[in-house]
Amino acid sequence: MRTSAPPPTLSHLQRLSDGFGIVEHAYLSEPRSDATYCTDDAGRLLALTSHMGEYRHARQLATLAIDFLERAYRGDATFRLRHDAQGRWSSEVSDDATGRALLGLGHAAAYSPWPGVQRRSLALFTRAANFRSDHLRAAAYATLGATVLLRAMPRHEGALQLVDESPAFVADGTDSAWPWLESRLAYANALLPLAELARAQLRRDEVAGANALAVLTWLCDEETLGDHFSFTPVNGRGPLEARPQFDQQPIEAWAMSEACVFAFTYSHDPVWLERARVAGSWFLANNDVGVAVYDPRTGGGFDGLEANGVNLNEGAESTLSFVATMRELQAVAAFEPVLSDQATSRKASSR
Repeated sequence: MRTSAPPPTLSHLQRLSDGFGIVEHAYLSEPRSDATYCTDDAGRLLALTSHMGEYRHARQLATLAIDFLERAYRGDATFRLRHDAQGRWSSEVSDDATGRALLGLGHAAAYSPWPGVQRRSLALFTRAANFRSDHLRAAAYATLGATVLLRAMPRHEGALQLVDESPAFVADGTDSAWPWLESRLAYANALLPLAELARAQLRRDEVAGANALAVLTWLCDEETLGDHFSFTPVNGRGPLEARPQFDQQPIEAWAMSEACVFAFTYSHDPVWLERARVAGSWFLANNDVGVAVYDPRTGGGFDGLEANGVNLNEGAESTLSFVATMRELQAVAAFEPVLSDQATSRKASSR
């Protein structure tokens, strides 16, 4: 049975934000006073708000995100990971944080409706575009940011070089039993075939695109249990391990729904819309436990699906994942009437 997706709102993300950034963790729906601010969340927030310009709080949150990323930038194509509640930056440099920063900057440089945010994002992306990483997910986030930017600015030299010098994100397909580059599934798994597919689209590489779709199909099958997704838990999952396992993280549903919507726009195969819908419905109780993984009162996302329910804290990553996934379900709903019209036209022409 299908459940209507609630309309996304930025209200809880606004609640988690203050004058410096978006607070990483929450106690229930309230931001923790001892919590940190994370560059990962600022990058994802910038990407999300770049496509939500008509929503309340969007401009304020986008400005907050670019302000934070400019402060987090070290000047050597890397970003510092965290800022604590006492006003100190961590000395830790994170490839994942840098990749997510570039993701947000690429989206904002291409699509932000606010010229100031767009200009600043382009300038910072250009400065940081020399980033390279052997960490697959960090490189995938950066590659996605570059491919998005190149849709708007196809001659951006730094973005072109970043895409060209990124590693492969999917295996070559020779191992049919475990066609995955890693020995275990980890986190945001659908991100990897998504990045490969985005690069294949940019290069018009049909062979690479077909391989990326095949790996994404395998991942969908691997993470499906009955009529719903049973996502890889926080500690990962290897071949032949039993399902379901917990805790399952909201970012998995976001990555999967986004990858499936992109796969539809690439292939025009309606099966991807159904997979995107099922992935998004994980938040709406179509999951291993049969409970909703969001708070309808606040519009926030819960921090994880547990064996006996949910983690009721509503942190930044979980809420960003929920809001972004509801946006993907809006895209699914927008595509479905077009497919219905096409099917009707085909039936009429075959008579």
